[in-house]
Amino acid sequence: MTIHKEGRTLLFVLLPALVIINLIIHFYFGVGVVLYIIIALSAVFYLLILQFFRSPHIQSPISDKHVLAPADGKVVVIEETIENEYFKDKRIQVSIFMSPINVHVNRMPVKGFIEFFKYHPGKYLVAWHPKSSTENERTTVVAKTDNGVQVLFRQIAGALARRIKWYIDEGDKLEQGQEFGFIKFGSRVDVFLPLGTDIKARIGDKTTGGVTVIAELT
Repeated sequence: MTIHKEGRTLLFVLLPALVIINLIIHFYFGVGVVLYIIIALSAVFYLLILQFFRSPHIQSPISDKHVLAPADGKVVVIEETIENEYFKDKRIQVSIFMSPINVHVNRMPVKGFIEFFKYHPGKYLVAWHPKSSTENERTTVVAKTDNGVQVLFRQIAGALARRIKWYIDEGDKLEQGQEFGFIKFGSRVDVFLPLGTDIKARIGDKTTGGVTVIAELT
């Protein structure tokens, strides 16, 4: 288990800040119930932030046919819908909601060439809101597999997640399970697959990014 690079500066600054706050409380109130409560709250708060930025080592089950979950979380949407930004036709959408306690590393669902990438500034509706995928801050990525299948996936910011990070650009070639981005503090990732794709995930399933098989390409 390591700490993700997106959290190292914050954690480095936060620790001495909490220590200073506790020293000030000690100076004004001395040793007592107030100090013990503040110390306990500080420790819990720091541990929550620490666990949020954890980046566990994973072993992806590599397969040209498999589509892996791009994030840790819970499957909240599986439906046939119109993808209006890039394909402009019907696709199967699988959405994974990431709560603040999930690992927030985003991983490639397939091995492929990054055919399209676009960042959209936007609102910060709660991630499960139906309009969050079209109105919230988000990125859209289209990867083309070696077999010519196009898979679109979208990072979506939520009410708490107000910073999307990505480490890819058009023309890049990435491996299945490879890290492509990070979203801070609760969010959602949508995956749009061709009609006829064999969906393995079910509503309510818990996923592990880069490990759980959510679909099989036909």
